[in-house]
Amino acid sequence: MRKKVLLFTFSLSSLVGFSQIPEDALRMSWTTPSGTARNQAIGGVMGSLGGDISANFINPAGIGMYKTSELVFTPGFNFITNNGSFRGTKSSQNNSNVFFGTSGIVLGIPSNPRSRNNSSSAFSIAVNRSADFTQKIGYRGQNDFSSFSEAYASEIANSGLSLQNALNSSEISFPARMALFTYLVDTLTTPGFGTEVVASPLRYAFERDTAFLLNQENYIETKGGITEVAISFAGSSKDKLFWGVSLGVPIVNYEKNSILTESDATDNANNYFKEAQLRERFSSRGMGLNLKMGLIVRPVESIRLGAAIHTPTIYGLRESYDAELYADLENYNAATTVNIRDLNEGFTPEYRYDLTSPWKFMVSGSYIFGEVADTKKQRGFLSADLEYITHSSSRFRDAELDAPSNNNYFSSVNNVIRDIYKGTFNLKLGGELKFNTLMARAGFAYYGNPYRDKELDGKRMFVSGGLGYRNKGYFIDLAYVHRITTDNNFPYRLSDKANTFADIRGGGGNVVATVGFKF
Repeated sequence: MRKKVLLFTFSLSSLVGFSQIPEDALRMSWTTPSGTARNQAIGGVMGSLGGDISANFINPAGIGMYKTSELVFTPGFNFITNNGSFRGTKSSQNNSNVFFGTSGIVLGIPSNPRSRNNSSSAFSIAVNRSADFTQKIGYRGQNDFSSFSEAYASEIANSGLSLQNALNSSEISFPARMALFTYLVDTLTTPGFGTEVVASPLRYAFERDTAFLLNQENYIETKGGITEVAISFAGSSKDKLFWGVSLGVPIVNYEKNSILTESDATDNANNYFKEAQLRERFSSRGMGLNLKMGLIVRPVESIRLGAAIHTPTIYGLRESYDAELYADLENYNAATTVNIRDLNEGFTPEYRYDLTSPWKFMVSGSYIFGEVADTKKQRGFLSADLEYITHSSSRFRDAELDAPSNNNYFSSVNNVIRDIYKGTFNLKLGGELKFNTLMARAGFAYYGNPYRDKELDGKRMFVSGGLGYRNKGYFIDLAYVHRITTDNNFPYRLSDKANTFADIRGGGGNVVATVGFKF
């Protein structure tokens, strides 16, 4: 049976023209294993090991273990499969790409023979692909519960504006205004309900108090990533205490193209709706600043204990948003297409905003086998890292100083971030066996579910392995990382009913090679 629409005071799709949603904040902090091939092969457990350029981005105290200098290059290749399940229907998308991983230089400064505390120091500049956004997601299914145009109907009804005023109001989102332009949203007068703003795909069902059925399909392709440049300085005292600090400058490049389609699944040519399609193109670019600090202690020769803190990254970002809506309403209104530029004086909207990412805290431990003092006689190690990330502390802030009214929007988004995300623990385990110049490695990483809602599953697991060769001033490492991931994708959000979403199961992996030269 039909119910009156209940309008909440906040809807993610109903405020101003911004397109920031909570997933944008999660995407920027939900990183996965990266680094050199050695680091990825052992699950990313570089919190207490040190002696690898990846320490710049995990625990910079590990750079303090260098006594010589090193030049490193890391190319890689990844392939991803995403299987989507939406309202009982399954589909799959595949993609692959080549990337440039952790590379850079470490300059080790040996201890002064006349120094009493046997101290040394090291300096490093490195670059790392800390997040890769390249992937494709697709899913389809039949829906007798909701339509994406309901979000726009609720937004306009909640605004209190007439349809004509809403069409020209900067306080109404561009997709909602496009829905008005194409009559995908319009008014309906019925006995007992009066005049309401309704979604046209549901108009026929509302008039006759009957059911509706829609075919829905969503395709999303994202590109880009976060490339971070780190400048680190580290040192040691008596080869017992190692410390380090790293200044990080992450550079963000993100692009998203999506096609959300709805069509009538009843084959009724007279129910005022045949098809609607929303095409969106979104890009975000900018850079940020963060600080990483860490310590490693070696209480006995075979044991290393580490701790590190990553401050939030403060990003300054600029986004552009373009969209096009097509609606065929059969005999209710002629097929119409409208572009966002038609409603914005011929321009594509651009916005500037700031984003503060979560804190990260880390504790680590390693056990070294064999003779520890001489690295050539070491026979291997076991290591573990435990991280805690405060996902719910991410915050958006308006960067347009001349538009203070936008603060209400960002405050609402920040409240939603607090409500739907939680802090997570990530566990990484790894080890290495050394056979003179050859090394065999294996690792495992578990990333916890950041969603408060128990129905949403966002955990990620990575199983890895690799080989290494070190001899006469150079080394070559190879690694494979297999991903097993789960996530959820919301094609749209509604304020008056439960939201429908797709379950996304990911597979595939990374193949990484590192070449290094010591001097």
